Amino acid sequence: MTIREIALLLPGQGSQHVGMAWDLYGGEPEFADAADEFLALLDDGALVRRRWLSGSPDLDDGRIAQPLLFAVGYAFGAMVLRSNVRIAALLGHSIGELAAATLAGVFDLGAAARIVDVRSRAMDRAPAGGMSAVAATPEQVRSHLSPRWRRAGVCVAAVNAPRRTVLAGPEVALSSAEADLRAVGFPVRRIGARQPWHSPGMAAVAAELEAAVAAEARAVPAIPLWSGRTGRRVRPDEAVRPEFWAGQVTAPVLFWHALSDLLLSTDAVLSDTGPGAGLAVHARAHSWVRAGHRRVAGASEMLAAVRDTRAVRNRQVHSKE
Repeated sequence: MTIREIALLLPGQGSQHVGMAWDLYGGEPEFADAADEFLALLDDGALVRRRWLSGSPDLDDGRIAQPLLFAVGYAFGAMVLRSNVRIAALLGHSIGELAAATLAGVFDLGAAARIVDVRSRAMDRAPAGGMSAVAATPEQVRSHLSPRWRRAGVCVAAVNAPRRTVLAGPEVALSSAEADLRAVGFPVRRIGARQPWHSPGMAAVAAELEAAVAAEARAVPAIPLWSGRTGRRVRPDEAVRPEFWAGQVTAPVLFWHALSDLLLSTDAVLSDTGPGAGLAVHARAHSWVRAGHRRVAGASEMLAAVRDTRAVRNRQVHSKE
């Protein structure tokens, strides 16, 4: 089946792994050019690139993972935009939402790089902590989460699917909360993050991020953009407000809500730009996808569609010469 229109899903922290997107970087010049362009604009871009391409296992620190995930998501989207496959919608998760906003034209690439730089440096003011995925609903997690752990800063940080809830918090309190949840039978898995993203503990990061966004030009999205912060499509007035983007790091990611709203708005094929295809896994669990009303394309199918449309474009160019 030929893919002509897609909705891109751009992942966030936790999807990074050794060797991520190496095949694209080595085999797709348009992907490599876009990734290199972004990394060259970062203060620590050379370090991020070296860690990524050297196979270093130390990718979980937000200073590395966040800009790297932005680079991969943005480069994938830029590669698609240069083909004849139309992007009908964008939905990012955490740092992926900032990459989606850049692809949509809310920020230009230079502005996005400066914002990511500030976001990375501001992590020095963030408390040490982490994030954990729990196979339970948010209501189940909250009902079994001891008040003392909530007072210590542990909270629901993301709702990725009906029974895929993410917690965030300071390290000691989060570890104790994990033990309590395991004791009552809930499977718990630690995510690759060393900061408590999407929790009140990231307030210092949010304050610096708001100032950074306010210093940059902003525009309404040229491509329909959905937000995990609100669980729906981004309104034009929201897209240009610095506090909207700053508050993203302290508010939970309502990915499942945003995905459901997106599926009501477009029949485009869904595609995950991420190295682990975790968002595609969540999307395939959605009732609309399981019933066949919407479709999720695998990475190889999506790449084949991009290559096919690129070949058509190149033939058209050559025929005019």
